[in-house]
Amino acid sequence: MEIRRLALEGVLEIIPGKFGDARGFFSETYSQKRFAEAGIDIGWVQDNQSFSAESGVLRGLHFQLAPFAQDKLIRVLRGSIFDVAVDLRHGSPDYGKWVSCVLSADAWNQLLVPRGFAHGFLTLEPRVEVFYKVSAPYAPEYDRGIRWNDPQIGIAWPLEGREPVLSAKDAAAPFLSGITEQFSF
Repeated sequence: MEIRRLALEGVLEIIPGKFGDARGFFSETYSQKRFAEAGIDIGWVQDNQSFSAESGVLRGLHFQLAPFAQDKLIRVLRGSIFDVAVDLRHGSPDYGKWVSCVLSADAWNQLLVPRGFAHGFLTLEPRVEVFYKVSAPYAPEYDRGIRWNDPQIGIAWPLEGREPVLSAKDAAAPFLSGITEQFSF
């Protein structure tokens, strides 16, 4: 397992080993022991999977408040995504900054997004399947979002002049300046 630290503290790209032969391949995509040895000690409680039929589907930017704040471990089963994490930890030197990583089934990489960050992704091709683990269950009353195109954050989504395909909820999400509930650094 290879671990790469990205520009924001706590956000990691993880590349599990993949071993193949004429039959196909095997990969240990998660091991509590190996993660703990790498300093990642998170109790995962739920697995989620999404399917996006079209290229240009944008999901996010989502987060949950305490006591249901979530760490997320994201990987792509089919296709590719532009995956983004935004630091929402009030007092952090990186507050409001974002980092991205292209995740794909071919690259076999994953992104660890710790609690205190908003998360979102843009599908880069049709028929994308995303699988992710979370450290707290979905709790609708603690579920929040930030507008995908917030100019204060300034994410450079690779839309190439197209409009993203959004849910009504994501299209109406508030800007970062309108978020009153914060995480602490």
